[in-house]
This record gives sequence, structure tokens and C-alpha cells, in this order.
Amino acid sequence: MFDYAVIGGGIVGLATLVELGKRHPTARLLLVEKEDRWAAHQTGHNSGVIHSGIYYKPGSAKARMAVAGARRMVEFCQQHGVAHERCGKLIVASHPDELPRLETLAERALANGVPVERLGPERLTDYEPAVRGVGGLWVAQTGIIDYRQVTEALADQAREQGAELCRSTKVTGLTRTTDSVVLETTRGSFESRFVINCAGLYSDKVAELAGAQPGAKIVPFRGEYYELVPERRGLVRGLIYPVPNPSFPFLGVHFTRMIDGSVHAGPNAVLALAREGYKKSDLQLGELWETLTYPAFWRLAVRHGDEGLREIARSLSKALFVRSMQTLIPEIRPEDVIPAGAGVRAQALRDDGQLVDDFLFVRGERQLHVCNAPSPAATASLEIAREIVAQLAN
Repeated sequence: MFDYAVIGGGIVGLATLVELGKRHPTARLLLVEKEDRWAAHQTGHNSGVIHSGIYYKPGSAKARMAVAGARRMVEFCQQHGVAHERCGKLIVASHPDELPRLETLAERALANGVPVERLGPERLTDYEPAVRGVGGLWVAQTGIIDYRQVTEALADQAREQGAELCRSTKVTGLTRTTDSVVLETTRGSFESRFVINCAGLYSDKVAELAGAQPGAKIVPFRGEYYELVPERRGLVRGLIYPVPNPSFPFLGVHFTRMIDGSVHAGPNAVLALAREGYKKSDLQLGELWETLTYPAFWRLAVRHGDEGLREIARSLSKALFVRSMQTLIPEIRPEDVIPAGAGVRAQALRDDGQLVDDFLFVRGERQLHVCNAPSPAATASLEIAREIVAQLAN
């Protein structure tokens, strides 16, 4: 009999396990992960950014946890020797009609407690010499990191606390008894007094196994990247982002210098044909059919149809992808970039066709389900874990 069982070996699941070990040092703790390694999906396929928290609605869980989580993440890296850097981020307005949105973003940043510096066009090159634009914001608190290393460090910490960690262990059923929940898995049964679902791309499916009703489904969006060839990496010093479109839930193509020195450009945002569909050819007919027969998906598609078609075109055309890059750095050429990897965002969509804009926690009998934790969940993971354990205490 375990006291707490966590499902999912990404950064949120392992951070939650470690937080449970801190709060309940005598508890028997279990974590099960269906893959043979940690951080196999969202955690291991993201852009490796420590977000500052400027984009999110003031007072929201995302805003609160991203700001606090960024501070705690840097402290964690310093304590555990994880490579990271506070390199700063430049947000660039490329056209005059973006300047009001840039000012709104600056006001939101200040409301969230994130200091920013407003820049005129002549100041942009102080931070990124290759950038051209009509104005910008400098966000010094943004950084870069390898979240796989963070997850490995969390796994080591959980082992030191005495937790039992089981990889290659897929949950196939959840049954509630009088005083526990039985986890049926591909490696036998486990029994726990409480279960926490941090299954990411399959969080809604695990919730359904337990009989919970999140009121939303995961719709997977693939984000594809290009990488600058080594001799052109000097075009980017740190992080360069466009002003986000408030009517579209993604940030647009941006440049990220990774912790290993490489520079990635992207992502776009296209419907993935499988929940773990990192390549265009990855297809799971059952998962695709479930998305296409979900009425809420079509409500979303109609609302963002024009933008969605542009994203698909950019996925199919390198020339269009490069044109998006040239909005920020005009001297980028097609020969300067090569295809890189992709990630899949587990975005929860409500039955009414509205994207779940904040983190979503769903309580059940002896269970808690994290049913929406896309970006900035990696940045906020230590704070998300603290929130989960606080909810259990209540």
C-alpha cells in the first residue's frame, strides 16, 4: 500500500513526487511512467526556456506560478548543478500596428511583477544586432535551460527520499476501493491511498479511466522547428520573439538559443495526427478520428480558420517558414536553416470550443488530475507541485 502514487514521469510528475517527499517524509511514494526514460514527451521536446511570466492574465495560475516558478527553477539549478543561463528575451514589434499590443504586454508584465524595459527602434540592436523592428521590450529575467537535466535531477532526489520509481509501466485501469485506488498497469497492480495524474498528452484519458469528468479533451498541436546552421548562429544572441497575436493561442515563430549553443527557430502550430506525433508521418487513426469527431474542435477551427491555414502552409513550405523568420531578422536566408525536431503541445479544449487558458486541476475521490499543463508548465513545475500538495492538504 502506497500513500501517494503519481502517474507520469515528466517534469510536473517528478516535481510533484519530490514535493510530496518533502511534505510527507514518512509516506510511501510511487511514480509510474509508461516510457523507458524520463521526460520522453512534452518535457523533453520543448524549447528549453525559463519563461518570465509576462504573457499570462494577471491573477491567473499561469501568471502566479510562472513568475514564482522561474525564481525557484533558477535556485534549483544552482543547487543541483543544472546548466542554465539568464540570457534575457527581446520582444519585437515589426510593424507600427503592433505597438499598442506591445504596450498592453508591458502593462501585463508589470501587473505580474516582471520588470521590462521599453525600447525604441534604435535600441533593439543594443541587444540583438541582427534584429529590425519599430519597437520592443527587453525582459531580462527570461533564461534558457535543459529541462531533461532538471527532470533527471528530480528523479535522483526522489530516489534519495525513498520513492519507488517504475518506468516502462503503463496504467491501463484505475479502480477505487473503500480506502484506496488500485492502479492496473502493464507490470501488475499497485494500490495507493491517493493518485495524482500528471500524464500530459494522455491526462484526459487517465482521468476517464478513473471516472473523472474534466469537461475538456486534449487536442495535440505539433510545433515544428528549424535550426540555424553553425556558421550563422551568431545572428542570435539570446531569445527573440514577435509580439503575440491575442486572438491566437500560440506565440508565433521565434528564435531561441539553446543551452548547448544551437539556435532554433519556430514553432508553427499544426494539428498533430497523433498525440505523440512528432513527425508529419506519425499517424494514429483512432486518436485522429477522436479529434475530428469532437464538435468542440470544429468550433475552434472555424474561429481560427485563417490562422490555422497559414500555419499548415508554413508547415508545408520552408520558404514561408523562412519568411516568418525574416520578419524579425531580415538577413536570414533559406540556406541558413535546416530542419530540427518538433514538439507536441497537450492543449485542453473545452466542450464549448474554448481553449483552456489556464492550468486545470480536477479533483476526484482520492485522486487529483492535472488536465491542462502546457507551456509554461516546465518553468512553473516546482510551483505546480507545491499547489498540488497544498490542494491535497485541504
